[in-house]
Amino acid sequence: MSLIDKIRKAREQGVEVDGRRFTIRRPTDEEALTMRAESVGLVDVVRRFTVGWDMAEIDLIPGGGPEKVQFDPVLFGEWVADRPEVWEPLGNAILEAYKAHADKREQAVKN
Repeated sequence: MSLIDKIRKAREQGVEVDGRRFTIRRPTDEEALTMRAESVGLVDVVRRFTVGWDMAEIDLIPGGGPEKVQFDPVLFGEWVADRPEVWEPLGNAILEAYKAHADKREQAVKN
């Protein structure tokens, strides 16, 4: 694993939504500024910062098999486009992860 991968991995956490397990990545400070400046929508945040899942084919398509499906951002984007029930919980988890990071940094500066 490269150092870049390790840095990114350190910003990841697991989230359960609607009985399914996802991996999200906290936005960097730069990404948060860009999202605010561009008024990025919640679904775009979910697509961009969801980086993993624990899903089988049957979770993705009716009649699918029990085989686990490797996370693919394009596949996830297609699947999540029809799942508004996961947009808000995943999006909120991503934004909360950033808020916790910003709060921790602010506290460190105060001390």
